[in-house]
Amino acid sequence: MSQAVTTPNSMTSLTGLLVPLVDRTLLLPNVAVAELIPYRAPQVTPGMPAWFLGQMAWRDLSLPLLSFEAASDGQPHIRPGARVAVINALGGRPKVKFLALLVQGIPRSLKVGAELARANAPLAPLELDAVSFGEEVAKIPDLLALEQMLADAGLI
Repeated sequence: MSQAVTTPNSMTSLTGLLVPLVDRTLLLPNVAVAELIPYRAPQVTPGMPAWFLGQMAWRDLSLPLLSFEAASDGQPHIRPGARVAVINALGGRPKVKFLALLVQGIPRSLKVGAELARANAPLAPLELDAVSFGEEVAKIPDLLALEQMLADAGLI
C-alpha cells in the first residue's frame, strides 16, 4: 500500500485571480481582493501623479484609486467595462485597510499549484515575477511597493 508523502516544501493548490489590465495580466491571490465593483469616476485632486486617479467611495470609506499601468511606467487607461478591484492593504498602516485598483474587465479564477512555471518575460517596475500557464503570461505585482508609493506621495 502506498502513502502520499508531505514535506515542508510541498505546495498545495490555492486560488488565484487573473486580473486583466490594458497591457498585461496580473496574478493575485484570491484573498488579496476584497471586492470587485463597477468603475465610477473618483474625486480628482489636481497636481497628483498620473498613477493616482483620485479618491473613491466604498462602504463608507474613501479609497485611493490607482492605475497599476501608470505606476509601472505606463499610462492610465479607463476603457468601457472597466472595474475596480478593492485590494486588502498589506502595509500594516492602522488607517489604511484597502486600496482600489483600476482593472479592465472581470478577473477570472485560476487554481495555482506546484506546476505553475516561471515565465521568461521582462519585468516592469512593481512586478516581482512572471509566470506562465499555457500560452498566457501573468505578472506578480508588488502590492507592498504600490502601497508604499502612496505613502511616499503623502496620499495615505
